Amino acid sequence: MSEDNQELISSLQSQVRHLQTRELEVDNEMLQSRLSNCVCEKIEEKLDGSVLDTASSVEKKGKIDTGGFKTRKKKVTEKMPGIGNRHSKRYVALKVMYFGQRFYGFASEAQMEPTVESEIFNALEKTRLLVADKKESQYSRCGRTDKGVSSVGQVIALYLRSKLKENSTDCKTSGETVQQTGEIDYVRVLNRALPKDIRIIGWCPVPVDFSARFSCLSREYKYFFWSENLNLLAMESAGKKFVGEHDFRNFCKMDALNVHNYRRHVTSFEVSPCDMRYGDNQLCAIKIRGTAFLWHQVRCMVAVLLMIGQGLESDEVIDALLDIERTPRKPQYIMAPEIPLVLRSCEFESLKFTCSLDAAQVLHMHLQNECQMYQLQAAIYHEAVLSCLPLENDQSLLENRTVKKKASHIPVFSRPTERKYCHTLIINETLLFIMYVML
Repeated sequence: MSEDNQELISSLQSQVRHLQTRELEVDNEMLQSRLSNCVCEKIEEKLDGSVLDTASSVEKKGKIDTGGFKTRKKKVTEKMPGIGNRHSKRYVALKVMYFGQRFYGFASEAQMEPTVESEIFNALEKTRLLVADKKESQYSRCGRTDKGVSSVGQVIALYLRSKLKENSTDCKTSGETVQQTGEIDYVRVLNRALPKDIRIIGWCPVPVDFSARFSCLSREYKYFFWSENLNLLAMESAGKKFVGEHDFRNFCKMDALNVHNYRRHVTSFEVSPCDMRYGDNQLCAIKIRGTAFLWHQVRCMVAVLLMIGQGLESDEVIDALLDIERTPRKPQYIMAPEIPLVLRSCEFESLKFTCSLDAAQVLHMHLQNECQMYQLQAAIYHEAVLSCLPLENDQSLLENRTVKKKASHIPVFSRPTERKYCHTLIINETLLFIMYVML
């Protein structure tokens, strides 16, 4: 066979192989395209099936019209701003415990965040227990504690989602005992969503005319302090002068726009030691109970009592400050710090808060763990104090130590007084300010 024929044969064979390769590539592409189409169709079928199943389940539960997927999703979200109107609701009171060090007060109307109230409503939204906004839920609170103030007995009331039917006897509060079997465990559900420094410790069904603020019979505050060199007997004797109904405008921060009556009724006052010491220093507490309190009233009362305990003022200062004709303007003095103040309890008629056994055990364990953690931190701080103390035999450290001079005390009635608030003057000044801003 000639060389020309061999080259021709090899060329033809090469072309055949090239054509076969191209055909295989085309076939491969066609097969891949068909396979891809089949997979996509199966995925779409699965998706459509799941959407239809979801839509049918929603339709059965909520009777929502099933159109396209986007339309259905939009209608579901519109139907569920809180929990929707298809659930039963129940008017309940919640007892709240919180530790106020990191909060800017309880009420969410405060200018700063976070507040205790805002955290509670965040948890209510997460758990889908809300039925509407604050106004439609008939929300009320017993008190609005200030920044840094804690509570172990705050009470709020509002409508919440319920497992019970609204027309059932279990959902009403007409009888003395209310069956709560099968109801949502509000304490357990909310505590899972709340930060660790806020806890719900009980709940109770209440009538629709209940108000956590106006239905409250009394409130009790507790203020902790170290006894040091204070005269506790003098403080208790002076504090007894608060008992009864008095005008406390010299023991509060004036709120002339919202408050027109400064008379409040204090029902009990007590100074007692606590079961805690630090060295020779005894921890004590002042307990004050009354029907209602003014803005910063307890902290102002404690500030004057501490001056009496230090021997800087006599107990006659209480009589003079309670006599509005004798002291028409409040002398300027610094309030007691906010951290030691605790809203201990709020009393209501025939209100019994309940908590499931499981939720109570979890709550108790949580508080025990937090208490142990703070005791560990206290031990570390105590160790730091010991490490910073000068050695007793090092006389050079003792000789070079400078003694800080105490600020001289200015008697209360020798201090400048606050302006005398007139409601008409306040309103006029407010109107002038608004006019100035508008201009």
